[in-house]
Formats: sequence, structure tokens, C-alpha cells
Amino acid sequence: MNADLTLDHEYLEGAARTRRYFAKFEKIIAHLERVTDLSRNDGLVAHGEAEIIKDYLSRLSHTFSALSYKYLMTWRVSGALPNGMSVDRQESGFPVFQELLQMANDALNVEHHLKASQSPDEIKKAMVRHILNEQSHPTALQYALSQRLYYEALAGRDLFFAGNDPQAIWRGSIDDDRRRYLLHWASYDSQTNLPAVYMMELEDSGRTALVHDDRRWPQVQAHLMAQAVSGLKLVTIATGFDQDFDDLHPKKLRRIHIGPMYSHAYTEQTGPLRDVLAETAGQEGMDWALAWTVETLWSKTVTQEKTGWFSVAQREIFNLEDRGELTGATEQNRSLILPQRAYQVLKDRDPAGMRNVRKYVVGSGGRVASYN
Repeated sequence: MNADLTLDHEYLEGAARTRRYFAKFEKIIAHLERVTDLSRNDGLVAHGEAEIIKDYLSRLSHTFSALSYKYLMTWRVSGALPNGMSVDRQESGFPVFQELLQMANDALNVEHHLKASQSPDEIKKAMVRHILNEQSHPTALQYALSQRLYYEALAGRDLFFAGNDPQAIWRGSIDDDRRRYLLHWASYDSQTNLPAVYMMELEDSGRTALVHDDRRWPQVQAHLMAQAVSGLKLVTIATGFDQDFDDLHPKKLRRIHIGPMYSHAYTEQTGPLRDVLAETAGQEGMDWALAWTVETLWSKTVTQEKTGWFSVAQREIFNLEDRGELTGATEQNRSLILPQRAYQVLKDRDPAGMRNVRKYVVGSGGRVASYN
């Protein structure tokens, strides 16, 4: 029996509703760059990590821009993508995973589509001729232009895909036999419909430097992408990596969950945020909040494990004190980004479950302030 996805997902109906959705996310992602800087100032991420996160946020912004072009004329042209874009209305507020899969497929065929269509200037000239000669809206040409701009966006920018392969940053050598790297990668989780960014600091004791090792580096990339699942605890990911690669030693693993996004207009949230956003729904641009969670796992010491008759390997022992056994991380810092008006309503209501959540509050002029 097939599950009814309409229970969880919603097609954005109408051009105006679609434009408002993308405009909302464009502003939220712009705020997230400032939140990243504040997270760095608050000691939640390091300087180099903040720059990596902002790069992924830029890719995410480009992805939303591309999708906005794709669906700009959805409801105005007969037979063109009649269902519109599908959004996870209950769990994330983001586009569903299949939208990013389709975008990746479109990116593979981008050259064909660009060669087969006129340039934006040519389409605009045709639109003017249509208006003068037909004295009607050039709807079909507007749709053609939106699709042309979509494929140009796919061709010309770094995008956030369903899977964004690991990259390595050299962090120097400890000695002649051990090198340090910062690895980073990202995924759009198929179960939660949410993006997440991963960063791992590791030491490499292999004979050949990791990024120049044609045997290990492809295996490492494949392993990490296979484990880039939001439902897996960090200790599970790090322990599996440590066991599978005897000469790679993960010292820190960090994951940033971007979302869910809550909005009175687009999601069906529960709990204290439901009443907060309902109270601010009448004010333009004030009825949203976005979760931002930083998880970190640290190695606290090492041990030796026998791996053969005459060989041993170093294994990491991870710090799981306090609530770490439950969360699978050394630290878990939950934050909420929301507009000033929504923050004031939340503060007045003071729900117990939100007291230990850091608030990043967006004020006038896009200024963002941090409150514990």
C-alpha cells in the first residue's frame, strides 16, 4: 500500500504563494550568514568552520534561487508543472528531497536545454513583439524565460545538492608521520527534508597523504556520504569511521542542522511555536522561525586495539559525559532564529521547553542579536 504523501507534503498553489515562499527563504538564508558569525563569536563554531558553513549557505541560496525560476510561472501556463513545488509542511518547511534530486538530474542535462532555447534577450524581444502584435500577456514566453533562467542558474553557480561530496583542507603536519586535515561535506536528508553540514578534524598517519592517496580518499568520500544521515548519532558516524580506517583518526566531528523552518502560512507546527506564530501571522514577514542546531563530538583519549597477529591500531575514545550517552554527542547546542515580534511573543509566553534554547533575533534593518 503506497503512503499518501499529501498528508506530509503540500504543493505550493498559485504564483503569488510560490513567490512569497521563496522571498521568505531568501531573507532567512541571508540572516543565517549573520547567525553563523554570531555562532563563531559565541564559541559554537571556529573561524574556519564559519567560512565553510557560509559557503554551504551560499550554495543553498543559489539552489532556492534556481527553484524559484523553475516554478515562477507554474500556475500560469497550462500543462507546465501543474502541481508546483512540493514542500514538507509538517516536518521541515523545506522543499522535499525529490525536488533536489530532480534539480541534480536537470543539471546533468543543462547544456542540452541551453542550446535548445533562445537567450534571455531574444525571448524578451519576442515578448515585446507579442505584446505589440497580439495585445495580450506573453504567458508562454514568460514561462520559456523562467525555464531559461533556471537552467542558466544551474549552469553558472555552485549549488547545494542532495549530496555534496567531502572536501579536505590541509591543516599542517604534527610530525613527519602524521598530518592534520579538516574535512567538510553536506547532505539534504531524504527522511527529514533538511540540509545538514558536517565537519571532521582528523589526523592522518598513512604512508601517503590522504588527498593524494588514490586508494583511501575515494573510500573516505564514499563512506562519509553514506553516513550523512541526520538520524545517525555523531558517535555512531565517528566510531564507524575510526574502525574502518586504521590510519585515520577523527578528533572532532561537528554537524549543523539547518531547520526545520516554521511558518504559520506554510507549515503545521505543534507545541509552543504554534501559538507564537499564530499571534504574529497578521504581520508581514513576522510569522516564521528557523531551528539551528550545532552538535559536536570530541575525542578525549586513545587506546590501542589489536588488528592482526603482529599489528595494532589506534582507536579513539569519545567524550560522552553528561547527556552524551543519550544524544551521541559531547555537546548539543539548540538555537532558534526568529523576527523581533515573534521573539517578544515567545518571551512573554515563556514556555518551559524553550528556555534553554539560544535565540537569534532579527531586528530592523536585518540586524541579528543573540540571547541565551
